[in-house]
Order: sequence, then structure tokens, then C-alpha cells
Amino acid sequence: MNVITPTNHEKQLSVDEFIVSKTDEKGKILYGNKTFIKISGYTEEELLGKPHSILRHPDMPKIVFQLLWDRLKAKKEIFAYVKNLCKDGSFYWVYANVTVTLDKHDKVIDLHSVRRKPSRESMEVMPGLYAQLLETEKSAGVGASEKLLNKTLQDMGVSYDDFIFNLQH
Repeated sequence: MNVITPTNHEKQLSVDEFIVSKTDEKGKILYGNKTFIKISGYTEEELLGKPHSILRHPDMPKIVFQLLWDRLKAKKEIFAYVKNLCKDGSFYWVYANVTVTLDKHDKVIDLHSVRRKPSRESMEVMPGLYAQLLETEKSAGVGASEKLLNKTLQDMGVSYDDFIFNLQH
């Protein structure tokens, strides 16, 4: 896989666009709708079978993905703000809902994600918070970033979920 150099060019979803994708339980892409393919800049063939992390922007703190995977492994859904990297180096922000699809025996079939345009309010908060978390990770590790996130939430008197939901609504 080629290394992509991030640029400052931002792409944005319209309020009526949704990105939909499915991955296996390890994060390998099984399906992506036309909006997903278009905004990412990849062809369907380039995406299918690849790890979803192909879109991971270097501005994203690892703690966000640790939280995401912890929730999914516990078969719980999660909402998160994510900055994704496009094939051409541009980026786009999404408000993501990721859920686990289970069979009748409670076994994971796939992971299903629906992403939409994040609220203006969230974009006034999340880039700065993520920059602080990322800086903490670089200097002191993911554990320190997790402590910073938890302290930030505690200082605001909210749970992670309430924080995320309140920014979107």
C-alpha cells in the first residue's frame, strides 16, 4: 500500500448523504456504498478486502479506535467522530455509528457503519480535543491519552456517549 501524504483539503458530506460500509469482525471491508467509494477516492475494487484502517488519518488519536474496538468486541454499538484520509490526501470528518450484526447464536456476522456529516458544534470541539489526545499519545502513550479523555469527560460531568450525542444534536 502506498503511503498517502495528508493535505489540508477537506471534503464534506451534504446533510442528506450517508456513508454505509460493512466489515468483517477484524475490520476488513466487505461492502461500501457509492457515497463511501466516491468520497474516499478509491475504487470499489481498491476498498473491498482491505482493512478499514486504509482510511485512518494520522490526526486521529489511537484511543478513539481503542474505545471503538473495545465496544465492538463487547458487542455494543458506538458513536464517534472520525477524521478519515482520502486516497488523494484530502480528508473528511464523519459522525459514525458502528454496530455489530449478530446471528441467532450471538456470533458476529459483520460490523455495520453508518456515517453522516458531523454538526458544526462538534467540529468546533473535536479537532482540538483530538489534537490534545494525539499529542499526549506521542509523548506518554495511549494509556495517558485515555486518562486525559476520561478526565476531560469527568470535568465536564458527562459520559463519553452523552458527550458525543450532545455535540451532534
